[in-house]
Amino acid sequence: MLCYCGSLKTYKDCCEIIHQNIAHAKTAEQLMRSRYSAFVLADGDYLMASHQSKTRQPKEKKAIVNWAKSVQWIKLDVLETTKGLEKDSEGTVTFNAYFYENGQVDCIHEKSAFVKENNLWMYLGLSK
Repeated sequence: MLCYCGSLKTYKDCCEIIHQNIAHAKTAEQLMRSRYSAFVLADGDYLMASHQSKTRQPKEKKAIVNWAKSVQWIKLDVLETTKGLEKDSEGTVTFNAYFYENGQVDCIHEKSAFVKENNLWMYLGLSK
């Protein structure tokens, strides 16, 4: 089975490795792709664990999981990355995440900010 993130690798050889050990996300884009796959799988624990500690909202976990389960995920398109490489400490990833909701195709278009926390890539939030 190909990975949900669109990498053309199998899930086992792609996002599953990162879901099991976040240290395997060597770039901001890898972390973002793993977070998309976690949305597809409605893995709230991973979504919280991969969110930077100061901006993490644990009380929103249940609502996020419920919403992730309520839509049918279609695909992820990575549009642009800035920095976010293994030696960087911050970066951004711009993407479109497509899904079906209430019988219609919709899209999340986001430029996400990522930072390293304890030498691990973490999702910070929307980039400014």
